[in-house]
Amino acid sequence: MSSKTIQVVEVGPRDGLQNEKAMLNVPQRLNFIRHLAASGLKRIEVGAFVSPKWVPQMNESKPLILELFKNRKLYPADAAFSALVPNVQGMEDALSTPIPEIAVFGASTESFSKKNINCTIEESLERFRAICKMARAKKIKVRGYLSVAYGCPYEGAVSEKKVIELVKTYLKMGIYEVSIGDTIGVANPKQVRNFLKKLSREVPLKKIAMHMHDTRGTALANVLVGLEMGVTVFDSSFGGLGGCPYARGASGNLATDDLVYMLHGMGLKTGVDLAKLLEYVPEMTKDIGRKLPSRTSEAGLPEVQPFIERATK
Repeated sequence: MSSKTIQVVEVGPRDGLQNEKAMLNVPQRLNFIRHLAASGLKRIEVGAFVSPKWVPQMNESKPLILELFKNRKLYPADAAFSALVPNVQGMEDALSTPIPEIAVFGASTESFSKKNINCTIEESLERFRAICKMARAKKIKVRGYLSVAYGCPYEGAVSEKKVIELVKTYLKMGIYEVSIGDTIGVANPKQVRNFLKKLSREVPLKKIAMHMHDTRGTALANVLVGLEMGVTVFDSSFGGLGGCPYARGASGNLATDDLVYMLHGMGLKTGVDLAKLLEYVPEMTKDIGRKLPSRTSEAGLPEVQPFIERATK
């Protein structure tokens, strides 16, 4: 495992900020994105083509993306940017920008689907098929989120069989990677292991990402199980920003700094300069008006770094 490279998908500028009370303006959001990219993060979700009525924090994502690509040379050439698209109207907006990748967001239960995106699961799949068709015509990549896969705030336990069938449906419609979410942070390592074993019999885990929330302190334990099972893509949010605005108690996105600290301590590669990433903590703390919840942003890097390096050899 020590030579493996792990992909970290940074969702702070979208999933992180959308659940913060503070409303960052476009220059602040662009500054955030620039710092994330300069820190070595290669995959960054920068915004969402959603109604400002429902998610006001993502207002002006279109001008943000236009400005970002107008000044693309300010960002590392290997940094890849994406944005969330909820429906055909959002996709039409996305097509008026240079964004090369979009993401769709679905649910594993009917109750959460209706609460979160105001439609049934089947209706959401029809939307996604239309979006994928539009994306395919313009050679735009489509990623898929599948929320409340381990537990639902309205229905409780979630059928693993249902989740696996939805993953297969996503992949069949042209979605290249499915990010499976523990949206309310209820999963435990045994549950994750059992689920991934069953999922791996149906789809290759190289097409799977994990989006674990740390609401109850289990996110890194669940990531470790994912690593052992062969998953190499993990979503996280700078400083633990945000959560899900439609799920009660769903605070606690897995913090990018905590994730990267653990991965590097295990001898795994991410391409992220953790010290540089942490330099942005004071500015973000000021922008959102509260202390970031991540452990590493609070404690900083240990002074005895060689101890960690020796421990991984």
